[in-house]
Amino acid sequence: MRHSFKLGFGFGSTSGVITTLGLMTSLHSSTHSKTAVIGGILAIAIADAFSDALGMHISVEAGNRHTTKEVWEATMATFFSKFIIALSFILPVLFFSLGVAVIINIIWGLLLISLVSFFIAMAQREKPHKIILEHLFITVLVIIITHYIGNWIAAFSNLKV
Repeated sequence: MRHSFKLGFGFGSTSGVITTLGLMTSLHSSTHSKTAVIGGILAIAIADAFSDALGMHISVEAGNRHTTKEVWEATMATFFSKFIIALSFILPVLFFSLGVAVIINIIWGLLLISLVSFFIAMAQREKPHKIILEHLFITVLVIIITHYIGNWIAAFSNLKV
């Protein structure tokens, strides 16, 4: 696989998992609304995929060492990987209760992060467990923080001001 595709896919898929899980857990704990969670996932899949793709485009372009074709390959790989990964989190929300869907999506997200991390480790000839654990730690940290932020928002919104 070409470097530009690896760059875009690695960034887009990781961002797709972490951003979507963070938003989803926060919206779940603050609203307990399937509609809000689905709307949030769709917003991530569209707006954030375009945002990340443009960020990748500008970042690779600024490197001055890439051809126009490589810039666009990284851009498109970022967009499509982020878009598809983010959309994959909608399916459990559609078919299960929200609480069950969140658990399924957390497992799905951790699996995806593990797989991407494994392939990164193999490409770098590193021991996979170290890289996988590092990336899982960051992902779990995001899930925990956003869950408690959602709880805080729910508690704050119930106050009479």
